Amino acid sequence: MSDQGSARDASASSLYLTIAPVALTAAVYISIFLILRKSHRRYYAPRTYLGSLRESERSPPLPTGLLNWFGTFWKISDYHPLQHQSLDAYLFLRFLKILIVICFVGCCITWPVLFPVNITGSAKKTQLDLLTYANIDNATQYNRYYAHVFISWIFYGFVMYMIIRESIFYVNLRQAFLLSPMYSNRISSRTVLFISVPDDYLDQARLRKVFGDSVKNIWIVGETKELDKLVKERDNVAMRLEKAEVKLLKLANQERLKAIKKGAADERAEAPIDAESGSLAARWVPPKKRPTHRLGFLGLVGEKVDTITWCRSQLEHLIPDVEKAQGAYRNGDYKKINSVFIEFTDQAEAESAYQVLAHHKALQMTPKYIGITPGEIVWSALKVSWWQRVVRRFAVIGFISALIIFWAIPVGVVGIISNISSLEKISFLTWIGKIPEVILGFVQGLLPSVLMSILLSLVPVVMRLCAKLAGEPSLSRVELFTQNAYFAFQVIQVFLITTLTSAASAAAYTIFQHPEQATSLLSENLPRASNFYISYFIVQGLGIAASILSQVAGFVIFNLIYKYLSGTPRALYNQWAQLSAISWGSVMPVYTNIAVISITYAGIAPLMLGFATIGISIFYLAWRYNIFFVTDTKVDTRGLIYPRALKQLFAGIYIAELSMIGLLATSVAIGPLVLMIAFLVFTALLHTTINSAIDPLLYNLPRSLAEEEIARTRTGGSVENGEEKEIHDGETATNGSSPNTVKGKKVGMFAKFLKPWEYCDYETLRKLVPHHGNDVYSLYAQEVERDAYYPPSVTSGTPLLWIPQDPMGISKQEVNDTSKVIPITDEGCTLTDKNKIDWDTETVRPPVWEEKIYY
Repeated sequence: MSDQGSARDASASSLYLTIAPVALTAAVYISIFLILRKSHRRYYAPRTYLGSLRESERSPPLPTGLLNWFGTFWKISDYHPLQHQSLDAYLFLRFLKILIVICFVGCCITWPVLFPVNITGSAKKTQLDLLTYANIDNATQYNRYYAHVFISWIFYGFVMYMIIRESIFYVNLRQAFLLSPMYSNRISSRTVLFISVPDDYLDQARLRKVFGDSVKNIWIVGETKELDKLVKERDNVAMRLEKAEVKLLKLANQERLKAIKKGAADERAEAPIDAESGSLAARWVPPKKRPTHRLGFLGLVGEKVDTITWCRSQLEHLIPDVEKAQGAYRNGDYKKINSVFIEFTDQAEAESAYQVLAHHKALQMTPKYIGITPGEIVWSALKVSWWQRVVRRFAVIGFISALIIFWAIPVGVVGIISNISSLEKISFLTWIGKIPEVILGFVQGLLPSVLMSILLSLVPVVMRLCAKLAGEPSLSRVELFTQNAYFAFQVIQVFLITTLTSAASAAAYTIFQHPEQATSLLSENLPRASNFYISYFIVQGLGIAASILSQVAGFVIFNLIYKYLSGTPRALYNQWAQLSAISWGSVMPVYTNIAVISITYAGIAPLMLGFATIGISIFYLAWRYNIFFVTDTKVDTRGLIYPRALKQLFAGIYIAELSMIGLLATSVAIGPLVLMIAFLVFTALLHTTINSAIDPLLYNLPRSLAEEEIARTRTGGSVENGEEKEIHDGETATNGSSPNTVKGKKVGMFAKFLKPWEYCDYETLRKLVPHHGNDVYSLYAQEVERDAYYPPSVTSGTPLLWIPQDPMGISKQEVNDTSKVIPITDEGCTLTDKNKIDWDTETVRPPVWEEKIYY
């Protein structure tokens, strides 16, 4: 076994050959970022100035030097996204910091004890395997396993404390945020969605009778299939008309520029009011060259028509038809669907309705959701009946389970590749021994990690589709569903399957010769599988983190689309003003899984914790920059991604404990085995207790704090022990700094860390809530409040067409002619002498700009 364990042990060479190319790639990425950041502010610092963001949402600008910006960047408080972006963005960065703390403290706990214990073992392992559990001879040194058990107890206990501590912190922070005026007065905070409402309750009068006088507005969801088609057709025709108008202007301007080059005068005429439609354009563009299209399949066959004339004629009847259908829906002339949005007078009443049992029959008027904004509703999911929801849920769970199982085949191949040198003794694989060491190290180190990243890229897309098919009613719920499903996929495929196949392949030949030694061989080779994850962490921490920071591919795509594929002013504006968003459901599980792997190997191969600390730290810096200066929050889960990720860390503790139990059992170390089983029981009991105590606080808001906030609103003061206390200006921490004093006393770091229930309580965290611009978040125009939870097709207005102004005055004539059918403007954009569209990207808001409504 010792010969097999040391034969062609490429652990160190694989590590070197992984670090070298990944470090080189990372250096290239970071160099590109440092160079481009200076001159491409739109892509690398849009949150500092972009007009589509309010002043309160922007980040402070950084120095434009090559390296002098980092000091300023580092000094910006971690609470900045909490104040200027979203709860999710802040908690995502906090989660990465917590993982760094866990891994670093894990190094401090395990390395001083387990490294000497493992290194001085007598199992004759070499290179990186010398530092693992496998280097202990279970025949003569089994007492050393007590060190692994007790150190594991300390580390797992610390991880569980961190989960409890952060859960308490999250509960208090969530309550402080959602009960603050900035959130509590929003329509979404006062509105509850009821699913599977019985037909006889699809009546406003009856619903008001059930929920009382606190009901303010009721939106009974209706079928909008025909209206959706009409609105889609109207918008498609309108956008086709806009593109045709822009194309006509560019064709005419191109001909003018050609004429000027040939010596003609630069004519700039204006059409008389009574001029024939298109007369100015006709001077430059003959009828045969005007924009045209065919009416048949995909525009490839059928009658050829003039696009501008045809679109105008279509819109003459489409626009009135849409308005008529929208009016009919508003008047209640539609088929009702078994879902209802009910807005209450205040947040406390909405929470009461959300927490109460609404109907006496099972699966009726349930599930319920609060805090869903109109823009994130999955309208197709509201049509799903209660029994279809049950069937779909089981079907989706079955499909995802099958996906995870069968995905094991390609992932298993990756695991085998990571230990391919161990297969050379098999008769038909002896050629592996002839591969040069350098190439073999590359194949075992870098290649499996890259293949794993490629394999995982498509899975979240499938998970989101499954979530919508299962009947999740909002995009935030879709992200939370994806977070759970993708985490299960990550743990089973990226971790368990890869670990087991890597360990099995390493011992395959010996197991084939001596099947009775299978368990002992696997226990010996399981720690060696950690070498793959060291390479995986290097690829993730250096390569992937550097690519996240530099966003080279995204930068190229953005510029290609903006410069060459955006042919209208609207397309240019949309590309310019739209910030990239983070998909929480597919991002969080990656780092949770890294933490799970690190926790599992803490007592087996503690070196992993060091690489995890470095890798997650680099990720933290990359994401910190992106969240502060680049990305935006499109889907807001109100912070629920955080407790879900914290709970998922328990998976790492359970797997770690079961792994230790399995290894100790195969090593026949009875004493350590009994101690580890006892700690597993303790973990399960603690986990159950935590869930029962904290779960209700994760999803509901307490009435007691709601009443205190109402008292504050009435008096403009704070409430302590039932008494009102005046708050003076400057006492609230609106600058993003952490509150470090309690009742005039400065709080020490360790006190805050060890007593979160006292120093990170509701009153303390309430000071972090932003207080700027509350009117923006709580005051709504009458029509906005009336239409809030109508389907999008009901509230969709006729689009305003936007074309560039040209030197010949053709755009003015086109505006005059087209405006008789649909709104159109040529303001805020011009055609240049290079026939390019030019618009002011910084100082003037374009005509198609719409003020963001914070529902």
